[in-house]
Amino acid sequence: MYSSHPRGYEKYSSSDPQHHHHHHQDDPLAPTGIPVSSSTEPYFTTSNEDMSSHSGHSHMTHPPSRPRPRALIPWSTGLCDCFSDFRNCCITLWCPCITFGRIAEIVDKGSTSCGASGALYTLITCVTACPCCYSCFYRSKMRQQYSLEESPCGDCLVHCFCEHCALCQEYRELQFRGFDLKLGWHGNIEERNREGVAMNPVPPVVEEGMSRDK
Repeated sequence: MYSSHPRGYEKYSSSDPQHHHHHHQDDPLAPTGIPVSSSTEPYFTTSNEDMSSHSGHSHMTHPPSRPRPRALIPWSTGLCDCFSDFRNCCITLWCPCITFGRIAEIVDKGSTSCGASGALYTLITCVTACPCCYSCFYRSKMRQQYSLEESPCGDCLVHCFCEHCALCQEYRELQFRGFDLKLGWHGNIEERNREGVAMNPVPPVVEEGMSRDK
């Protein structure tokens, strides 16, 4: 029943203990009963902060600095100073579409004409009887261009309760900044180029509006 071959037993067990011990010393991968991971060398854990500090200070990135918002400036005239420009006050009272159309052309920098904006203003007035829902957006756009304060209250409220006064104030503000609204946007550019005079002496207008030619 057992194999009579003398080398069959030696295949699985060595009779030479010295040879067996010498085999473990020479073979570093021989099974020793100790896990491979638990070597005599210390095992260090590295945190994310240590890794970032050892990666080199030259690779440290700083969050991009956000541009500071420009300081808001007050309007050149008050909301109720309509009679300071009596002619425009009368035009706005009887034909507010004309005043709005001129304002819209300057604020849109010539992308829309005075006639188209005035006609749309009139259409909204006839259909809804509430043109302030359209004109208030131009007040907001104008304030962003020239860094004007939201005064005396929100743009929608100003146009809702004081539509004519708001249009007159915006008209006077553009006049104060060097625009002749009767000429339109392109007419103002031609006039400036012909005279060689900067039409926008106020810094916010130079940044957001027409560029200064030299």
